[in-house]
This record gives sequence, C-alpha cells and structure tokens, in this order.
Amino acid sequence: MSEAVQPLLSVRGIRKGFGGSPVLTGVDFDLYPGEVHVLLGENGAGKSTLTRILSGVYLPDSGRILRQGAPVTFASPAIAQESGIALLHQEPLVFPDLNVAENIFLGNQPRKGFLRQIDWKEVYAQAEARLADIGVSLNPRTPMKGLSVANQQMVELARALSQDAKVLILDEPTASLTPSEVGDLFRIMRRLREKGTALLFISHRLDEVFAIGDRITVLRDGDMVATVKPQDTTRDEIIKMMVGRSLATLFDKEQAKLGDVRLRVQNLTLAGKFRNISFEVRAGEIVGMAGLVGAGRTEVATAIFGVAPAESGTIEVDGQPATIRNPQQALKLGLAYVPEDRQKHGLLLPAPIAHNVTLPQLRAFSKMGFVDRKREASAATEITTRLKLRGSRGVQQAVGELSGGNQQKVSLSKWLLTQPKVLILDEPTRGIDVGAKAEVHRLMTELAQQGMAILMISSDLPEVLAMSDRVLVLREGRLTGTYSHEEATQEKIMTSATQSFEEATL
Repeated sequence: MSEAVQPLLSVRGIRKGFGGSPVLTGVDFDLYPGEVHVLLGENGAGKSTLTRILSGVYLPDSGRILRQGAPVTFASPAIAQESGIALLHQEPLVFPDLNVAENIFLGNQPRKGFLRQIDWKEVYAQAEARLADIGVSLNPRTPMKGLSVANQQMVELARALSQDAKVLILDEPTASLTPSEVGDLFRIMRRLREKGTALLFISHRLDEVFAIGDRITVLRDGDMVATVKPQDTTRDEIIKMMVGRSLATLFDKEQAKLGDVRLRVQNLTLAGKFRNISFEVRAGEIVGMAGLVGAGRTEVATAIFGVAPAESGTIEVDGQPATIRNPQQALKLGLAYVPEDRQKHGLLLPAPIAHNVTLPQLRAFSKMGFVDRKREASAATEITTRLKLRGSRGVQQAVGELSGGNQQKVSLSKWLLTQPKVLILDEPTRGIDVGAKAEVHRLMTELAQQGMAILMISSDLPEVLAMSDRVLVLREGRLTGTYSHEEATQEKIMTSATQSFEEATL
C-alpha cells in the first residue's frame, strides 16, 4: 500500500487484558481504503478482542485508535457505527421474524411527514437499491427465517452499506458457506474494495487468505508478528508465524488397528431428510462423511443419537440391535455426539467450564441432590488438561469467555468424559485455527488407537482425506459414494457430492 494514501483506521500500541491476563500486548495496525486486509492467528491470539475494540464493544486499556489520522474513542458500538465501522459476525445477527428490508433498515428507516412516520415505500425501494449495489438478487419482502446463511450475510452487508460503512470487519464469514457461496461473497468483497471500502477479513482457511487478501497481519499470543503481502510469503511461512513452528511439525495421522464393528446402520430413513442410509464403523476406525451443505449429513448423525430419530431402518451397537429414541438412550449405549454449532447446541456459554464438562453425567457427580463441586472440578481439570485447553482462570472460567478453539475443546471434553464406544463429530474443526485443528486431529487418532469408533462429518475436504480410513459421500439425503483412504480424492468426492443417486448407481 502506498505511503501517500492515508489509512482509514489505525491502532497504535493497543493493549487489553481480562482478569489480570493480557490478551493484546501492544498491537500496531493500519487499514487502508480499497484493501482486503486479512487478520490471522490461532484461537486466543487476540483477533476477536482487536475487532471488538475497533467496533466499540471493548475499550483498550492503553494505546490509541486513529481514524484518518485523528484520534478517536469508540466508547460504544453506536459510536463506532457513526464513524463508519461495521462488524459482521460469523453467525449473522438478524431478526428472523422480520423481512429483508426491515432487517436492512432496522432503527434507521427512512421517514416522512410531520409525525416522522416510516416511509415504507422508500424502505423497500432503498433496500432493493442496496442489494443491487452488491449484486444480490433478493426480494426485500422475503422473510429472513427462510433464507440461507449466505443470504443472511448479504442482508447484513446491505445493512452496513445503508449505514454508510467505510470499514467492514468480517469475522469468519465463510465458515458456514459452500464453495460457490464463498465465491459469491468474494465477488462482493472485490466490488466493495473497488469502491474504496476497507475490509478487515478474518479466516482460518489459508487458501481463502491467498485468494482474496491484499495484506496479511499475523497475531500470536497477543503480539503482532508481522504484516506481509500474499505474494511475498508462503502458506508454510504463515503457519510458522501463527503457531511458532513449521508445518512439518504439525500433526500427521497414524494408522490404527481396526477391530469389530461398533456401529452399524441399515436402511435408515427419515422422510424429507435422508433415505436408505447404510454403513458401519469399526473399532479403531475413523469414517469421514462428506457432502455439500444440505446433503443430510447432520440429520443422519442426529438420528443415530436420538435427537430426531429415523422413521425406519435399524441401528446396531456392538452387534446388538439398538432402540434409540432420545439422547439418553444413546448415551447409555456408549454413543456420544459433538454437534456442529457448539454455541447453540453444545455448550452453556455463561456457565463455568467444569459445569459444562460434567453436564451429560451430572448424576455421577451428585449426592442427595447436590453436586460435589470438588469432584466436578477435579474431573474437569483432568480431561481439559489432556486436551490442552487454555483458559486464564481454570475450570471455573465461563465458557463464553474462551476462544472458539478452546470452546470446541470443552465440547469434546464434555463427551469424552462419558468414555463412549462411538464418537460422532460434526464439523469438529469448524472455525478453529491450524494449531488447534492439529491438536483435535491428534486426539482423534489417539482415541481410534484406543479402540474408539469415530464418525466424522466435515466440509473440509483436505481434513476428510487426511483423517478418514473410509469416506462416505451424501447428496440430497442419499449415499452416493464410498471410498477407502487409498481410493479417495477430492475429485471423486466432489463428483459423488454433486451427482444424483441414480447417476451414482449406474
């Protein structure tokens, strides 16, 4: 970026800590108009804290924020918004019972007349114009509750533009998107960049970083390691900056000895979700389940675990027929399920780590109706230490205060404490950094080597190929491909994920 161009936003010597633990330790950072600036770092590196400072959620303990060279204080999100800063979260923050236009102009509706009534005709006209500005064909009267995550993000982008945002902070916006939806988002980001908008983009997917980024800033343990241009660095160098060690030292899966069949499902069917699904998972085996968003993978997993039971078909655990109509029955049979959305379905965010970890078997830690907090803390400490969970205040820290990677470790700890025979992992490394991902992969291999059967659902094809002993591919609720580790390739998986069941069986 040319030195003659003044940054839209700068931070100098920013420091921030919580409960005596430093999170940011003197960060310097510049964001220029017309650039996509990528912010990288492991979970807990300080990325979220920095973006919350820039968007007015937190005040820094020390340091300065400059807007076009002038010192500013963002004492609240409203003040940051008035200064042209917009933060788009990983999970879109929308009102599902309102329509698209109402979400775009919520709290900022065009008004008319002496009584300042909402001008609904203008609301819909401007909403249509804002959507057209970013190249999105979406009816402004469409209810939000029926929209995909990708379209909800487009509405959030339109809302930011309606507030005349000059700086857009995108926090993991691609985590729940299909490859084609990522392409649409990147097209819009490039369009905004051409108009002079500054975009701060956070992602753990390094291929995306090199595809869209103009500059990359890496944080590690609250420090700024470096700011580089993509063309001047490599993927391996970026990883070394992030985790302090080279790619060669990260985890590589080891083969486990396969045993007897632990889980067998035959002709599992749930109308409108999936049909005639049959497969098995052996002790020591990691079976990957791939497919595009909406293929029915999560629905199969929740049916096996009894959250939304199948209407027909059979399930066997250790060769014995199993009736699973609810998660309690699944748990007694030795099954465990780590859901994709850890925040909504896997964790109690305001509760301490210890409470979350022991929740599935609270009776085991209770006597006369009272929880033995000492035993609970001891068990939680032991399992979270095994998973190398990093928290500033031990197992009494609220889960909501942890980074995404550490929240995932709590979610894993919660179910590993039940000592399951079969572990179902739904997107186990979604939204976590490369170092935390390596730790999760290492743990999966250790569990397989100990005889656990693992069913892993993942949209990350390199992860599926690296970690799976066998790969199952679903499309529109049907099984369209099964490949051994040696047979599986990205091309074969994507072919099976995009072809119909009839084509797959020809």
